[in-house]
Amino acid sequence: MAPHQTSRRSLLAAALAAPVAAVGVPLSTAAPAAAAAAEPTDGCQTVVPWTDITPDPAVTPEAGSPYQARVIRLAGTEFLQLRGVLTCPTPLTADAFIGTLPPAIRPPKTTRGTATRNNNDGINAIRVEAYTSGLVKVFGPTSANSATWIQLDSFSSVMR
Repeated sequence: MAPHQTSRRSLLAAALAAPVAAVGVPLSTAAPAAAAAAEPTDGCQTVVPWTDITPDPAVTPEAGSPYQARVIRLAGTEFLQLRGVLTCPTPLTADAFIGTLPPAIRPPKTTRGTATRNNNDGINAIRVEAYTSGLVKVFGPTSANSATWIQLDSFSSVMR
């Protein structure tokens, strides 16, 4: 006789049935607990719209791909998002500052994430950090593995 196993499906069914049994109301018609809160926590809200970042002289924003930042709130958590494609007229061969965030978008603590960069020796990502001072810095380029462009569209990091 095989030992008793609980399937994922039965665990999920039990988890969904428990609230209905406890309150007698199906989940599909129950009011969300967050409805009573003063600030909405569902969905995605724009806290600060796309705003230009002042680029460092080491990088040049590509035409048609603005170098910008914004803050969104998703389920009560604020995220810093960046976008734009930067070219490096002189390839970056060391960690470097790439710009300054506008005063309305200054993280309360250092926040970090990754972005796409030119593929060099199989490395196609670069670490990006934004500081409370508003400075934005990239980490990873070396003289043997220089960065010639950085695409920030994938950058999203928890701010608060």
